Amino acid sequence: MAAIVDRARGLARRVGLGTATAVGALVVTARTTPWPSALLVRAVFDRGAARASAGLEKHVPGDLVEVVDEAYDIASPDGRLDVFRPSREEPLPTVVWVHGGAFVSGSKNDVANYLRVLAARGFTTVGVDYSVAPGSRYPRPVEQVAAALAHLLDHADRLGVDPGRIVLAGDSAGAQIAAQVALLVGDTAYAKDVGIDVDLPTDALKGLVLFCGAYDFRLARGSTRLGSWLIETAVWSYLGSGRRHDDRTTRQGSIPVHVTPSFPPTFVSAGNGDPLLPHTVALVETLDRHGVDHDTLLFDDAHEPRLGHEFQFDLDGADGREALDRAVAFIERVTR
Repeated sequence: MAAIVDRARGLARRVGLGTATAVGALVVTARTTPWPSALLVRAVFDRGAARASAGLEKHVPGDLVEVVDEAYDIASPDGRLDVFRPSREEPLPTVVWVHGGAFVSGSKNDVANYLRVLAARGFTTVGVDYSVAPGSRYPRPVEQVAAALAHLLDHADRLGVDPGRIVLAGDSAGAQIAAQVALLVGDTAYAKDVGIDVDLPTDALKGLVLFCGAYDFRLARGSTRLGSWLIETAVWSYLGSGRRHDDRTTRQGSIPVHVTPSFPPTFVSAGNGDPLLPHTVALVETLDRHGVDHDTLLFDDAHEPRLGHEFQFDLDGADGREALDRAVAFIERVTR
């Protein structure tokens, strides 16, 4: 917020307003629209994503086939996807990854290096772009991921996609979006309620890989004041409302509410220092209760080093490498 306040002071000097007046106007604006807070979150998250991507460069193999910036929706500048795969002729099990960014930031570029590393393990991997909030709100990203899946099925041969062996995956906000798309695939009543059809046969969706997700909008609170502000900004930006737990959209987008025994096999992981850890714990408890096949990588509270949000992208650390190995083993199991 300090950067925004400094900007307001600069504006005040330029137009002759008092600093207190400018800052007061900023505070009022921040209470009536999520844009100021969302832009601040976006700037911070974009810097973090760039650092994580740069840290992965040394792990990226050099012998992949790549299709970058393919349009899955020619009408939208955000309707693009990337495809990475080993140089093999046969279609491969395909991991479709939805990037994170608190619903207000991020792009497929943030996860491209990680998807290159994952592709080298024997998969076709796909990074999907979608429109972020507050400029685009729920359920637009869900619709876009559904459109990306339809495009992949239509062009499966050319892109090296096995249309009968799809795994949806995501991190942070992307994990919530991926899980919601999985619900739409497997539950026709839920799909009718949301109003989105996903052109993917139920038996083609073999599993989910979910890291550090925000799965339940009813848990929209953080462990610190800063965390609470961040989560409230994300929810307000994406859903277009505050944290109203009786809100229909809040409930509709909360994954544990809608899980049934038909939910696909799921790999779930989060760090012991992740402020969103309660979301993962609640999801795992729901999967247990419904008897859903799942593999879980969690860490004792005393585990050192403390593993924060998006720990899996650090492949220089043993815990990030373990998360990758466990995810790969899960994908191999459910797609064999």
